[in-house]
Amino acid sequence: MRLKRENLLLYAVTDRFWTGRQTLAEQIEEALKGGVTCVQLREKNLDDDAFIEEALEVKALCRRYSVPLIINDRVDVAIKSGADGVHVGIEDCPVAEIRRRVGDDFIIGATAKTVEQAKKAETEGADYLGVGAVFPSPTKKNAIRITTEKLHEICTSVSIPSVAIGGISLDNAEEIAGGGMSGIAVVSAIFGADDIRAAAAALKAAARRLTAADMKSCSEFRNTADGGSE
Repeated sequence: MRLKRENLLLYAVTDRFWTGRQTLAEQIEEALKGGVTCVQLREKNLDDDAFIEEALEVKALCRRYSVPLIINDRVDVAIKSGADGVHVGIEDCPVAEIRRRVGDDFIIGATAKTVEQAKKAETEGADYLGVGAVFPSPTKKNAIRITTEKLHEICTSVSIPSVAIGGISLDNAEEIAGGGMSGIAVVSAIFGADDIRAAAAALKAAARRLTAADMKSCSEFRNTADGGSE
């Protein structure tokens, strides 16, 4: 599946911590019904065989809703399960090495916390960036937070799209308006919600407002740079 910018509008990252009343697959389907546009399957403790089996189940769900499935970190799991792509952190397998192993249709996402990291990832063949943490995150307590100004600097330093990530919720999403991102990546604000479907729908609406505001700001900036319009 080729990545489209609109696939990044509401990017859901799974976390098994929030399972209980529902299985992970049931939670993901509720999120898909609520309108998430991309799913990243993140498992830190499963062995490859169990992870591949789970990825195959989730891939079938994502296909039903025409949403890409991205695997966190584990390149071999992504390839063997037929997922649409992989997302790697700064200390994981280099983007260039992954790109040499896979075709152009395989999506590669990369974490970037600086302009230099963003440009390097783009040069090596990344399709999109995950930029953050923009707020303190319950899933990554030691993540270094970046300002909205830094978010904008990173996102606009490359031509590939970016998602803002890290502690984003309905309560704080508006604070990163003007960040230059194509969407938001969310963990607990979706999967920790009592009503996952409703939470996803509300976050998608918020993401639309944020990205629409960014597009308007960019348009106004171009008009000003060109001397205004008649």
